[in-house]
Amino acid sequence: MSKTTGKIRFKAKLLRPASPKGAAWTFLVLPASASAKLPTRSMTTVDGTLAGQPFQATLEPDGQGSHWLKVDRALRDAAGAAAGDTVALEIAPVAKEPEPRVPADLRTALAAHPDARAQWADLTAVARRDWIHWVTSGKKAETRERRIHTACDMLASGKRRACCFDRSGIYSKGFSAPTAAD
Repeated sequence: MSKTTGKIRFKAKLLRPASPKGAAWTFLVLPASASAKLPTRSMTTVDGTLAGQPFQATLEPDGQGSHWLKVDRALRDAAGAAAGDTVALEIAPVAKEPEPRVPADLRTALAAHPDARAQWADLTAVARRDWIHWVTSGKKAETRERRIHTACDMLASGKRRACCFDRSGIYSKGFSAPTAAD
């Protein structure tokens, strides 16, 4: 299938996540045919409409070669939709990826390492998002601290990408859509 930067239209079912219990958000998984038209299997930011309501969001890879979208309560309410409904979407990749939010602990570490900070400033928004995801995906606080230290060392030595980071989740299973509640 060919990649597109034009409008991608599809329908998907809004699902409630199994965890956490009572979550106020819902999610949907893009049909494979819609996801295949996106420029990448990894995270990609789109402008779109859900049941006619505009939004901008970063689609997450589902680890199966497709993507999923978190739909917050405000967007769902504006669209007049509820969990279990099938909604019409129209999406298109953004022309320029937005800057990611840098977590405070990583921002502090970069500020203390001028060479790492200089390399960080020279990266694309997508590369910075990948570094942030790699740092924050550790489950333990010790892992996160170690990754921040490692990231600063790698950046200071000139690295532009987090080592061995599977952006699609297909090989590492680092990404997946939430499990839907029954």
